[in-house]
Amino acid sequence: MKRICPVCESEFDGRIDKKFCCDQCRNTYNSRLNQDNTNFSRQVNKILKSNRRILFEIYQKNTRKVHKDKLVSAGFNFDYLTNIYKTKTGKIYFFCYDMGYINHEDDYHTIVERKEYVD
Repeated sequence: MKRICPVCESEFDGRIDKKFCCDQCRNTYNSRLNQDNTNFSRQVNKILKSNRRILFEIYQKNTRKVHKDKLVSAGFNFDYLTNIYKTKTGKIYFFCYDMGYINHEDDYHTIVERKEYVD
């Protein structure tokens, strides 16, 4: 029985449950189907990587305490992070992967590195 590929619209033969003429058409179909989710994830990951890079660059300069305005001017987005860690004493650390910061009341943040992720 001849069937028509939903991607390239060519006729093909094969098993009765075969939907596509080739792997390329099957991959193209699934890529189009998941494109919206992929674009959203890609945008979020781009922001997270940018946040991590900004924290890492400041950390490498041996500048541990930095004002919030400096982070914002570098492009840091405080709405995106990978996890929050609360210590037994109540301190709250915000992380982008292995790089993080802790808030202070005077709009300064201390940059920290969490080594557990690498081990």
